[in-house]
Amino acid sequence: MRRPQGDAARTGSTTVRSSNSADEKHLLEFVTTRRGVEGFVEPRTAVSDVTLLLVAHDGEWTRRRVPSVQWAHNFANKHRVPSYDAAVVGVPQRMRDWNRRQKER
Repeated sequence: MRRPQGDAARTGSTTVRSSNSADEKHLLEFVTTRRGVEGFVEPRTAVSDVTLLLVAHDGEWTRRRVPSVQWAHNFANKHRVPSYDAAVVGVPQRMRDWNRRQKER
């Protein structure tokens, strides 16, 4: 049996990549170059570690792995971005609208 790499975690029978500094850098770039950004913290699943979904005012979005739920909320607070538990509130309609507009192009 193969062991997970040093930067991976094991969830059930699936190996997932852990978050890294490139993920944090990408999230920081998104919050500093968009307006009206909100954060949605997504829980760990069988195929993905904890993720932070950032959605801008126009629905543009990005998602990256993060070290923990607490890290995600702390990141959002530090950058004055409201953050929510995505398992409770879901994702905003403007994100779904943005995805639809992108498909229509």
